[in-house]
Amino acid sequence: MTEEKRRVVQEYVPGKQVTLAHVICNPRRDLCERVGVDNPGAIGVMTITPGEGAVIAADIASKAASVHMEFVDRFTGCLMITGDISSVERALQSTVAALKATLGFYPAEITRS
Repeated sequence: MTEEKRRVVQEYVPGKQVTLAHVICNPRRDLCERVGVDNPGAIGVMTITPGEGAVIAADIASKAASVHMEFVDRFTGCLMITGDISSVERALQSTVAALKATLGFYPAEITRS
């Protein structure tokens, strides 16, 4: 019997944009464990295209507020930060604003849960 293989194709469109900027306030312990985060205050998640923009975003976020870089992936453009709620919000706000003003990125609305 042959085994069916699945293939995932990931596509990027040309352009520069922040596709997701979200703050998870007071995440549940089980969520923190599943994503490998120890800090229970807040989690900030961003997705940026092109992926290398995540490195720039991490630099801006770390200088804008007292946050901890949990994950930065220059290939997928994913960035995850932790800290207290106000610091994570400030870091995301500063990062989205700087990417828009300095590099011409199309911004995403910052959302919360």
